[in-house]
Amino acid sequence: MSDSIEKRLSGLLAAGATALVVVAGLAAPAQAGGGSASPGSAGLGDRLYPLLGNGGYDVQNYDLRIRYPQKDPKQQVTGDVTIIAVATQNLSRFDLDFGGDGVGKVSVNGKPARFSRDGDELIITPSRYLTKGKRFWVTVSGFTATPIPANADSPAGFVTTPDGTIMAGQPDQSHQLFPSNDHPRDMATYTIAMTRPSGWAAVANGVHVGDRTSGTTVTSVYRESKPMASELIQLAVGAFTVHQRPSVGGVPIRDVVPTRLAGDLLPKADVERAQLAWMVGKVGKYPFENYGSLVIDADLGFALETQTLSLYDTGLFGYPKFVLDPIMAHELAHMWFGDSVAPARWSDVWQNEGHATWYELTYADEFGHLKDYTGQPDLESYFKQVYSRGDQYRQDYGPVAYPLRSDSIWDVFNPNVYDGGALVLYALRQKIGAKAFDSLERAWVAQNRGKSVTTQDFIALASKVAHRDLRGFLNDWLYGTTTPPMPGHPDWTVTPPQPPSAPAAAVAKARNNR
Repeated sequence: MSDSIEKRLSGLLAAGATALVVVAGLAAPAQAGGGSASPGSAGLGDRLYPLLGNGGYDVQNYDLRIRYPQKDPKQQVTGDVTIIAVATQNLSRFDLDFGGDGVGKVSVNGKPARFSRDGDELIITPSRYLTKGKRFWVTVSGFTATPIPANADSPAGFVTTPDGTIMAGQPDQSHQLFPSNDHPRDMATYTIAMTRPSGWAAVANGVHVGDRTSGTTVTSVYRESKPMASELIQLAVGAFTVHQRPSVGGVPIRDVVPTRLAGDLLPKADVERAQLAWMVGKVGKYPFENYGSLVIDADLGFALETQTLSLYDTGLFGYPKFVLDPIMAHELAHMWFGDSVAPARWSDVWQNEGHATWYELTYADEFGHLKDYTGQPDLESYFKQVYSRGDQYRQDYGPVAYPLRSDSIWDVFNPNVYDGGALVLYALRQKIGAKAFDSLERAWVAQNRGKSVTTQDFIALASKVAHRDLRGFLNDWLYGTTTPPMPGHPDWTVTPPQPPSAPAAAVAKARNNR
């Protein structure tokens, strides 16, 4: 974070988090010049989530302010958000994603703007059209949202727990709390201010800038200065304890747990410090300002890599160490694979989950958990077993980089993007050798830090690092309807697929972490 931004944030805090945070170099945009204008698209055309995100602009920064009026985890909250963006076309109108309860008013470049709602689309018409290539800002004031209970059968963005509220927005639910361009293709920086009654804690992504007390309320401001996809946002507000641990290689560590459960939960999270050092040794510099764990008393049915603060439930923290520790390694790996380097479209989600599963299994193997965790004595045996199910996975869920459907979240976050994605990486390592594979992993996260990238980007970099054309090899593994031969293991066989004995979504859900 630059000194100039730090000074702006200090001013924001002093003003009670009511002013716009302006990124360096921003000036008021020129008003529209010549040329025709047209509406931005309602959606970015993602194959799996066609209406997610919006066309016509690129978000640079969010200034999000949420107010929690009382100590009630089920309460409706109110908020304001100012979004700084660049128009990518001459815009006569544009959309934001928003599924909350209501909207107070909207302005664009400080002038009132007309708005309407159509499902989860907030449609905004500025008083004058926006010019391609120019910065603009839109403020949505007085929006409201109500959290829903944590439910493993229907994961939701804005979640209530016995102790407070949190966010679990992946892949398409963060806009249930606040208006946004809710697609990982449009990463941005964030300032998050949370005003709540004294006695409650408030934690969000990134660095804690400070607190301001006003009467019986406290406002906490956090700054995430690294690009972040909206689905990775975290706001934990309630009866939580924030526990600071010694830093690891200069990276501060903080954990957030229900105060009443702190004595049981905090000791189990301490392994994250050793895991952070382990992951840095594998793939290089940690990409963010800090790290930690958020544990909630709920049944989410998954863990989630909200940026800089991985989310877990008490169900997972009730598992023995040989289960919990590899899952925590999985979520930590996402800080590099999925958070810092985001998917350009949701079909590319194997890049997140395949890599995180690879390091989850590698961690379990190196620290003696693999046999208890998977039932297999070593990684080769584990991947041989996964390989045998390859055609079944492809039939039920689609190719690794081409999930068939998105009727349920578990159709997208399915076993073939987890184990199947890790199997692709195993095959690639067999093909190019361990040294080239390790170089590729480091190059992937270093060269693409803060970017949204595609599967073809990965294939191109793999070919470059390995000094050979891997397009045919990796396209077969990632997009083929049948499982290719495994390099180095001509004896490995694939079991012919059978009709699924249970709905694919139910099988995928059983994976229990994403």
